Amino acid sequence: MKRTIETDDAPAAVGAYSQGTATEDLVFTAGQIPLTPDGDLLDDAATDVQTQQALENVEAVLAEAGVSMADVLKVTVYMASIERFDAMNTAYEEFFEDEPPARSAVEVAALPKGVDIEIEAIATTGDGE
Repeated sequence: MKRTIETDDAPAAVGAYSQGTATEDLVFTAGQIPLTPDGDLLDDAATDVQTQQALENVEAVLAEAGVSMADVLKVTVYMASIERFDAMNTAYEEFFEDEPPARSAVEVAALPKGVDIEIEAIATTGDGE
């Protein structure tokens, strides 16, 4: 059965989507941009700062679902410019030091609110083992 995830520790969903959804086995986060839970958009911040905020938002949604970054199986990083990959990767590595998940990094034409980064994740609950 699907369960909707909602937390005040990440930006509220502002459309027809949820911050995250979960089943017995998996948690899916919505794409998270560098928007603070208080609504401050970090669109002018450096790519590493934007990455950190987006991942903090992912982490908050996962925590509300009862899992952590250590449970993440797959991450997709959407970037306005792949040329900023190194800056993104430096900040990203801080969240996944041991046994990092599978990851895709994709350059896209545009992201919501003109940000450089959007990140989504899929995690395991461990309940299906």
